[in-house]
Amino acid sequence: MASGQVQVTFDCADPAALATFWAAVLGYPPPDIEGTHEVLRAMGHPEETLGDWYRIEDPAHGGPRLAFQRVPEPKTCKNRLHLDVKPLDITLEEEVQRVVHLGATQVQTVTDESGTFVIFQDPEGNEFCVG
Repeated sequence: MASGQVQVTFDCADPAALATFWAAVLGYPPPDIEGTHEVLRAMGHPEETLGDWYRIEDPAHGGPRLAFQRVPEPKTCKNRLHLDVKPLDITLEEEVQRVVHLGATQVQTVTDESGTFVIFQDPEGNEFCVG
């Protein structure tokens, strides 16, 4: 049996901000914040929970859907899973500058037998690689 589309879900403190960051990194449309609120209201969700969840999707349906859900606890250790982002039409250096400008923190540059990649943290400390 084949599986359907993959969704990667991030636990986070600020779902709207993190969804907006990742949409910009991946070139996805930003989260539809008001539209999501309207859908959740229609489903009977209380007003105080409306900002607890958002998702973004690749408009070409080639990349994963990402979801962002509010959790009360902070991130405390290294991710066991991370995203690798490969720049397609710009250099690695240009992509590094772009994601830093969007709010990522550069952690380390690594060069090994597979090439060069840069390790980052997103605004909530989740690790990801570009290269």
